[in-house]
Amino acid sequence: MSRTEFIVATAVILFVAFAMGWFANWLIHRFTRVSKSDIGELEKMAQELHEAEETRDQAITYMQQREAELSNQLAQTEAELSATMEGLREARHEAEEMRAYIERMAKP
Repeated sequence: MSRTEFIVATAVILFVAFAMGWFANWLIHRFTRVSKSDIGELEKMAQELHEAEETRDQAITYMQQREAELSNQLAQTEAELSATMEGLREARHEAEEMRAYIERMAKP
């Protein structure tokens, strides 16, 4: 085999290898390509996910505000109950003192 034949044979082999690699690459990309409808569906799902996250954040914020309001209302109610119970104790004590005083005055 002469030098020219060797160079031509090597060039042909390299060209065939290049062509096979290019064809394999084209074939792989052809089968793994994402269609425009798939991309549109993915974008739609991403938008719906974003909206769901915003709704969740709004719900969490509302629940935190409502919990703070209810905690405040509970604290106020407990304070009012405590004040009422103290007033009732004082009224009972005064009523007992009045009964005792009336009984002492009625026994002459």
